[in-house]
This record gives sequence, C-alpha cells and structure tokens, in this order.
Amino acid sequence: MSRFNFSNKKFALIQNSDNGQVNTETVFNYNQEENLVTADYFGGTIKYGKIIADLKDSELHMLYQCLTTDNQLKAGKAIAQITLTENNKIKLSLDWEWLTNGNEKGKSEYIEID
Repeated sequence: MSRFNFSNKKFALIQNSDNGQVNTETVFNYNQEENLVTADYFGGTIKYGKIIADLKDSELHMLYQCLTTDNQLKAGKAIAQITLTENNKIKLSLDWEWLTNGNEKGKSEYIEID
C-alpha cells in the first residue's frame, strides 16, 4: 500500500513551462483505487481533460488528454515525483512531454488544495 492517497483530492497549478496548456484556473479532481490514479480536469484554458496514472512508490506514471477552450485535442505523458509539504499536502513535480504538437517537453508543479 502506498503512503500517498489521491482519493477525492483536488490540485492546482503552482508553475508550468511556457509550452504547457493548463493555467492557475485549471482544477484537477483526483481519485485512487490501489495503484490506479485518475483525474478529471477543467477550467481556464481546458474544457475537459482526463489523466490515468500508475502509482509506483513516490512516482505517478501518467498519460493525459484534453480538449482546450479553442478546441485543440491534445495528449501527453509525464512522470510526476510525489512529495509531501510541511503541512502534509501532496506536491507533484512533473516532467512531461506532448505526444501531439511536435513532442515538446516541459516541467510543471501542482499542489493539493482544500
């Protein structure tokens, strides 16, 4: 059993590479069943997005897809390093890559919110 629990947790963006799509108005709603972690996300530049991930120790191996507010369909993959803040909130540090749009790469960080 993992020491991280993503069930019914919400996340927001801390920072993103310039070629990233989400912004601080995007909200991620996570759930978890054993090592399967999923999330729906929307807001800001995202009409709707979906994440499916495999939880391995302190990493999430993710695939994601979204439809943007300007009707672009995008998909990518990421490895998220999971850490806990001083107040026991989960922080995700992602190294990501688009599978669409020329395979651009970037980094982003997210924090659990109430």
